[in-house]
Amino acid sequence: MTMEELKQLIEEIVDQRLAALLEQDETDTRTMEEIFASIERNRWTPPPGTKSSQELLREDRDR
Repeated sequence: MTMEELKQLIEEIVDQRLAALLEQDETDTRTMEEIFASIERNRWTPPPGTKSSQELLREDRDR
């Protein structure tokens, strides 16, 4: 396979994937209240005593 053939293959695959994504594009018909309720239902709170993301980043940086 030549470099030009490889580029053509990659371009075809990207085009196919973009076309598939555009076909899937469905408008979200939920109301804002439904969206907020979904966010609230799916929210995760870490257990008490869990280190914050800032603490974890500092620990990682200090290694």
